[in-house]
Amino acid sequence: MLPNLYYRSGVMELGSFSTPADGETRKKMFELMGALSIPLIMEDTDALVAFLGKDSAASPGLIGTVGYCMSGQYAINAAARYPNRVGAAASIYGVRLVTDASDSPHLAVRKAPNTEFYVGCAEIDSYAPLEMVEQFTQATEGLDVEVELYPKVEHGFAFPQRAAFNKDAAERHWERLFSLYGRRLG
Repeated sequence: MLPNLYYRSGVMELGSFSTPADGETRKKMFELMGALSIPLIMEDTDALVAFLGKDSAASPGLIGTVGYCMSGQYAINAAARYPNRVGAAASIYGVRLVTDASDSPHLAVRKAPNTEFYVGCAEIDSYAPLEMVEQFTQATEGLDVEVELYPKVEHGFAFPQRAAFNKDAAERHWERLFSLYGRRLG
């Protein structure tokens, strides 16, 4: 399931964004992203998991989460909120991996001991600098968390529509994600 994270702002569909983002597009993107928080997205996650539980086409077993950029923190926190339901969680060039908040991803992973985490980070990423990646790695040492650094690629490497797209890195992240889901979700 892919939720519309921006419905609270009255946005039903984002439409296309120019690449690279011009000033107005960038301003709109950051306004929308700034209106979100982990608690708000966890409310949405509650609704999604409840819906999933009632859908006869859905498996009653473990689920996986994945988030890119700002939603990496949400994928990790969903595992913390549903530690017996989320078997695999992935953050791809996620931002805010380490914050001072009590729901910071580097702390949230500890609340999901039954979840395997994969965190794929771009080497060139002003939104998740290497210092933050290192802090996250150190904070999660000894847990079922794999942090992989994608060398010589930029934030946004997985999406063909982005200027930072890197085919090899994009393919690798899909391989890693499918492998994680295959191991943990069957």
